[in-house]
Amino acid sequence: MALFSSLTPVFVAIICVLIGVILKKANGEKEKRDIKSKLPSRPWVDEDLKDGTDHPLEEEEVDEEWQGLEENVAHVPFTAERYSEAEMIKRSQTFYELLNKRRSVRFLSDEPVPREVINNVIRTAGTSPSGAHTEPWTFVVVQDPCLKHKIREIVEEEEEVNYKKRMGDRWVNDLKRLRTNWIKEYLDTAPYLILIFKQVYGRLPNGKKKTHYYNEISVSIACGILLAALQNAGLHTVTSTPLNCGPQLRVLLQRPANEKLLLLLPVGYPKKDATVPALTRKPLEDIMVVM
Repeated sequence: MALFSSLTPVFVAIICVLIGVILKKANGEKEKRDIKSKLPSRPWVDEDLKDGTDHPLEEEEVDEEWQGLEENVAHVPFTAERYSEAEMIKRSQTFYELLNKRRSVRFLSDEPVPREVINNVIRTAGTSPSGAHTEPWTFVVVQDPCLKHKIREIVEEEEEVNYKKRMGDRWVNDLKRLRTNWIKEYLDTAPYLILIFKQVYGRLPNGKKKTHYYNEISVSIACGILLAALQNAGLHTVTSTPLNCGPQLRVLLQRPANEKLLLLLPVGYPKKDATVPALTRKPLEDIMVVM
């Protein structure tokens, strides 16, 4: 009995410690739930759209000795046309006015477009800078009506699931004002579909993988130049990221495993009765900071 009495304070102390640990853990879990509930919901993102730059290739698959680039690339003199200040201002203003007319057009006609124009705008996109000059892009031009319709079927099937299940109420509600849905008629009517694939890695003549540095950033820049080239040629498009369709479209178009779909552009002339949302762009003072 005396032994029990002497141990009682110890038991009490142990029980107090256990209760304290339990309460602390419960409070910690509550804090985590509170923080999680306060975090804004993020739109669902296609895994194919994630950049692979931060995920280096497996060491045994990469040729560390040679990446296919010459060690001593010849450098040649560079000359460029120099404009007067007045001409620079005029040209920059004219180009801005041209690009400011660019709109996302979802109502495209089936009127034919010269193939040479498509060749030229893609050549223009191919002038884009890229990490270590790897040029990690593939532009797939689809003009066959049957193939365009198969693409439409794949896209619409997945887009309906996106709108109803994956994207979330906030994203769907934000799109309502633009009057968009999973029906993509323009994928049939546009004379051309341009699907831009990023090459997450390349292949050397010896079969080993070649690192493509900043592949997504490089291809994104090329896409921007392509949009400007289309606008300059008098053609119109709507930028489309067909979420969750990349693997199916890659197989349909017989593209290799190192390519992932980044963007799909239907290209053509707008229908005579085409409409676009009455949107405005942010003024210069809202998008530029001068230090």
